[in-house]
Amino acid sequence: MSDETITLYQAIGGDETVRALTKRFYELMDTMPEAARCRAIHPPDLSKSESKFYDYLTGYLGGPPVYVEKYGHPMLRRRHFVAPIGPAERDEWLLCFRLAMEETIANSKLRDIIWRPVEQLALHMQNQEENPS
Repeated sequence: MSDETITLYQAIGGDETVRALTKRFYELMDTMPEAARCRAIHPPDLSKSESKFYDYLTGYLGGPPVYVEKYGHPMLRRRHFVAPIGPAERDEWLLCFRLAMEETIANSKLRDIIWRPVEQLALHMQNQEENPS
């Protein structure tokens, strides 16, 4: 038994898995009717969003702090405050993330470890009590 501790980033497969996860997440958001409200608060071209999310997730999961090196402290809630994030957008984002994890991270225990703080983060990002009509 080794005393060496590994990060979630390493445990899930490192860069290759984080790239696959972010790519699949945005594919799902872009194509699933169930994610239409979440998709609507994103720019028409998702490539920049995908790139930034990849950078963020890399560091968030314990890999290199790419996002911080490029953009500084994430300040996620402040950066997302321009987008109306209500319960529907939050839940659709979580749906896409859960499905993307199921497709790209084989180990269900690792998915569970990642899921809990991601779910809390999504709740924190919500900035509308109700969805606008």
